Amino acid sequence: MATVEECRQALNDLAARLAANAEAQGKLDLDRTLACRLTDLGAAFHGRITGGRLVDITDGDDPKAKIALVITSDDLIDLVNGRLELTRVISSIRANPFDLLKLRKLL
Repeated sequence: MATVEECRQALNDLAARLAANAEAQGKLDLDRTLACRLTDLGAAFHGRITGGRLVDITDGDDPKAKIALVITSDDLIDLVNGRLELTRVISSIRANPFDLLKLRKLL
């Protein structure tokens, strides 16, 4: 089981990757709140995806988030590090189908 700090770092790494991919894709029309809920740690983070970038990552949940990733800590680490494909955790993402398609472009 990964630690909360490792998951925080993974989300920061994900933010950096999204920023780089957003540059390559050009401006992406995606402005949504995001929550990441770690089921095995009982912890959560939230932030905002805007223009294809993940910003303002903060500890705590956002129950009204438009996109929610409900995942174990190890799966989050593996997903961010490329050891787990997004298609394997798609059922863990609660979002509008159109938002999912946009997210796939960024990842």
